[in-house]
Amino acid sequence: MISQKDEISAKQKAIDDWLPITSSRNAKWWYSAFHNVTAMVGAGVLSLPYAMSELGWGPGVAILVISWVVTLYTLWQMVEMHEMVPGKRFDRYHELGQHAFGEKLGLWIVVPQQLICEVGVDIVYMVTGGKSLKKFHDTVCPDCKSIKTTYFIMIFGSVHFVLSHLPNFNSIAGVSLAAAVMSLSYSTIAWTTSLHKGVQQDVQYGYKASSTPGTIFNFLSALGDVAFAYAGHNVVLEIQATIPSTPEKPSKKPMWKGVVVAYIVVALCYFPVALIGYWMFGNKVEDNILISLEKPSWLIATANMFVVIHVIGSYQIYAMPVFDMMETVLVKKMNFTPNFRLRFITRTTYVAFTMFVGMTFPFFGGLLGFFGGFAFAPTTYFLPCIMWLAIYKPKRYSLSWITNWICITLGLLLMILSPIGGLRTIIIQAKNYEFYS
Repeated sequence: MISQKDEISAKQKAIDDWLPITSSRNAKWWYSAFHNVTAMVGAGVLSLPYAMSELGWGPGVAILVISWVVTLYTLWQMVEMHEMVPGKRFDRYHELGQHAFGEKLGLWIVVPQQLICEVGVDIVYMVTGGKSLKKFHDTVCPDCKSIKTTYFIMIFGSVHFVLSHLPNFNSIAGVSLAAAVMSLSYSTIAWTTSLHKGVQQDVQYGYKASSTPGTIFNFLSALGDVAFAYAGHNVVLEIQATIPSTPEKPSKKPMWKGVVVAYIVVALCYFPVALIGYWMFGNKVEDNILISLEKPSWLIATANMFVVIHVIGSYQIYAMPVFDMMETVLVKKMNFTPNFRLRFITRTTYVAFTMFVGMTFPFFGGLLGFFGGFAFAPTTYFLPCIMWLAIYKPKRYSLSWITNWICITLGLLLMILSPIGGLRTIIIQAKNYEFYS
């Protein structure tokens, strides 16, 4: 006789084998490397010179370096916490939250923030993909009839109606690898072309806002851009969940190896683009460095195409945990049968939703600053530290205790200050905005 308990656990296992995060656990350490690069190095890298122009040399360099160090530390914490309970794996960010803060509270703390991040990124990437396609079209064929950005966002979105039906993380490894290679390629094009152009004649490094409030608001908005640039933590546990693990060989070793490689690539992308871009163009740099570089046109067209391919991969990486959440709720809470039809309807609806919002509100820069501070600062800069303190309870004033509290303080400041700047940017841009232009 099969007991009822065995039957339930067999059913649970069947569901887990179907859900996108837990269905495939045979990833290698290099999967972790390029998934992390794809998740981290978004199109946000292209707005870093602009962020530098609003922060200034001293604060700009300091904030870039501090962010790199702090987020690497919090990422290490998450990799460590993935399997801190022997025999159990926290495959999803909210499962770790539930372990740290309790069943109900953990969900309420983590899930809304994670959803804002992941859905927010996907919407921003819809806009980025569409705008980069438009830029590619306009660069290749300057005399052609102008086509609305809205249509390019729809063309970009159409790719995801196909790709979003890949079942799990390991099945998008090829897309992710292509995206990671592209991010390194377009970052390199951005800074080498800037270097080739040389320092512009009337270059200025002062703040461009004429009033003090303007300068302060821009500074705050730029903080959000930087927070957005370091936003890979929302999918870290989900990526680690795809790596096999045994007591002798825990998943944290290959995962950490991949993270270190990814962070070296991140530094190679971010620092040259931010510093050289700002050095060459000063405060006249555009919020997307590729727009400042008009020539050689074939190279800029190529870079824009690379951005499109990269953003396709990034969109999928951020969408996967959302698919997982939706499918978990439908199958576990609402008792739907796990099958292709259910997956097809939920995923197609999600892609259509992000495409619609992206077409309706394409204020790229302001959206970055707003979402960056509002949702990325907590999940990236300080939530891991709070969980670490809650679970491991390090001794007061020990190195671990002090380090975590410094990160929490910096993260909180970022979370409170940067949405203010981002919101102001959105309001200013919305004044002369026409719907579906």
